[in-house]
Amino acid sequence: MFKTILVPTDGSSLSDQAINAAIEFAQTTGGKIVGLSVAEPYPYTPLTDGSITVDANNYEKKMQEMAQMHVRKIADAAQAANVPCETCVRQSFSPHEEIISVAIKHNCDVIFMASHGRKGLSRLFVGSETQKVLAHSTIPVLVFRQGSPD
Repeated sequence: MFKTILVPTDGSSLSDQAINAAIEFAQTTGGKIVGLSVAEPYPYTPLTDGSITVDANNYEKKMQEMAQMHVRKIADAAQAANVPCETCVRQSFSPHEEIISVAIKHNCDVIFMASHGRKGLSRLFVGSETQKVLAHSTIPVLVFRQGSPD
């Protein structure tokens, strides 16, 4: 059975659904949670005349703080449910690689994660970290999708 559950979060309400489901599942099975948030590094681009620059250190610090806040939410919810939990924050331009790496490092049995359900061109241009995890993961992935409006 699934005893170690990886829960990557981007802080969205859909990620919160995955968090809640993972904690409830862990409570039922006597499992534990590994919470993860991946902070995006500063996207360096070549400067052109008239461009506005942002302090890269300040940007990355803010991203780290947000990621810490996201995993703190997981830890607090797990603690309230008496579910063992450890958290980690990574920094990467490839969140799917970090998700898979953390799953392997922590010997996770399953990944509970959200997918925002983008379709068409939006999915092609934005890319789907969930799709990439599904394509490269060797462990089961339970995906929580946003329902499509009918």
